[in-house]
Amino acid sequence: MSEQKLLTKEGLDKLKEELATLKAKREAITDKISSARDLGDLSENAEYHEARDQQGFNEGRIQEIEILIRDAKVVDKVSNSLVGIGSRIKIKSIDRELEYKIVGATEADPTQGKISCESPLGVSFLGKKLNDEVDIEIPTGRIKYKILEIS
Repeated sequence: MSEQKLLTKEGLDKLKEELATLKAKREAITDKISSARDLGDLSENAEYHEARDQQGFNEGRIQEIEILIRDAKVVDKVSNSLVGIGSRIKIKSIDRELEYKIVGATEADPTQGKISCESPLGVSFLGKKLNDEVDIEIPTGRIKYKILEIS
């Protein structure tokens, strides 16, 4: 039995787009393998081995995405009054303001401001309201954030 993964609608759409792109690459990779095979001895044919590696990666990622899509539970943001999956939040600490989107673990990308609902930071904000203060343990101590916006 597989574990259900939480995704936002945006995350699901992005996975479907990647899946379509990867499936479209199949024919080109097969053509590369065929062309490389025509060059002769496969044991020393770098182009052939590179194309096969590319095919393996592509097919592996296709399988991974198909499983994610099959097992995904799409979570719609329920309200602007509580932080949930799909919420965009603006928070303030003593010295700065930050903006994050709370997303499922499979679509988390902190460099893009998308934090996982399963991360310590994400868990701390789930269920909180506007103007709530959240005290979070970080490696250098504790930090307090105030929720300024939920959308």
